[in-house]
Amino acid sequence: MTHWFHRNPLKATAPVSFNFYGVAGSPSANKICNDLRTTRARLLEMFTDTTCNPEIMKNATDAYFSLLQGFIAPLDGTTQENKLRFMQNFKWTDTLQGNTPSAQQDAIFELISMAYNVAIWQTKFASRLEVHIPRLITPAEKGRDLEPRVIDTYIVQCQAEAQEVTIARAIELKHNATLIAALAFETANFYQKADGTLNTLEPECSSKWRKYLQLKQHFYMSYAYCYHGQTLLSSDKCGESIRSLQEAEKCYSRAETLCKEYRQTKGPGSTAKPSEQLFFTKLGGLIKNTLQKCERENGFIYFHKVPAEAPQLELKASYGLAEPISFEFPALSEQCTPEVYATFDLTKGAKDEKAKPKREEEVIKPMKEPDLKPQKDTGCIIS
Repeated sequence: MTHWFHRNPLKATAPVSFNFYGVAGSPSANKICNDLRTTRARLLEMFTDTTCNPEIMKNATDAYFSLLQGFIAPLDGTTQENKLRFMQNFKWTDTLQGNTPSAQQDAIFELISMAYNVAIWQTKFASRLEVHIPRLITPAEKGRDLEPRVIDTYIVQCQAEAQEVTIARAIELKHNATLIAALAFETANFYQKADGTLNTLEPECSSKWRKYLQLKQHFYMSYAYCYHGQTLLSSDKCGESIRSLQEAEKCYSRAETLCKEYRQTKGPGSTAKPSEQLFFTKLGGLIKNTLQKCERENGFIYFHKVPAEAPQLELKASYGLAEPISFEFPALSEQCTPEVYATFDLTKGAKDEKAKPKREEEVIKPMKEPDLKPQKDTGCIIS
């Protein structure tokens, strides 16, 4: 099976019972706890269900988050912290750190961690995750998913991959070379920015991811130089066109090398095989054929000198840039009323999980993600 995109693994989590015996002092309070348990389990099932679609995922997410916010939003008419926020301990793995979890007794940690998984599953929502992070009591450790370098990389990668779809569509619809070159150049810059964000992260957890980002950067720089070369040729700048296509050839060769290095690098996540995709291999043929055409025309018609330096790309796409879709948390569940909130008595029943003696380092079983096989490879379908 071949893939175009690199994907780090989904976050895994320990089961949560929400059993607040004694604390939940009314049938309505008990029902909220039971519904939290079942909606959480349902949402976790959706992450690995091959039949799940965005609408099903949204419904499952809304069902759980609308209840979970009853442990976060003030319900007693004051501005003080919700008294239920620190009742339950939550454990989540990190996408770059293997199966050893982070744990916080904090409903906001659960909200962010679950939303992170939703964002990985449906990456268009990733740019909206940061709004709750400053409220966490326990700061993120280096290399963990809530650390700014990791979050920022995911956000920029999401932008770059959304842009890839735009490029594939522009090529398929035979838009002008100037636009395609500009889109490819901006996409390459996204990947370069994402790679730069990870450059201070420990190599053992980031090297594989960085190789992927680097190969994509060089691949789209190759696209940019190739289509820029076509633009230069159409403007009768044959010598500059040849130099641009030579640079495209150089970037493409570097992308091929990085594909091999990426496959050989150990690290978290699936191993994509972009060099085996038609969308990748077609570019190599396009560069070769276009360069040969330019060299022939220069030998018969133009007789231009080929510059020693590659052209400086200062390309801006006038349209076609991918725009993020805003993510909004659902409204508070109708079950979470001030009256029901008042029936939770923290002086009874539930024990502080922080007081439990430390055990050996816990390991959480990773999520078994479905192996989705592509149905068709046209050279522009990149999912």
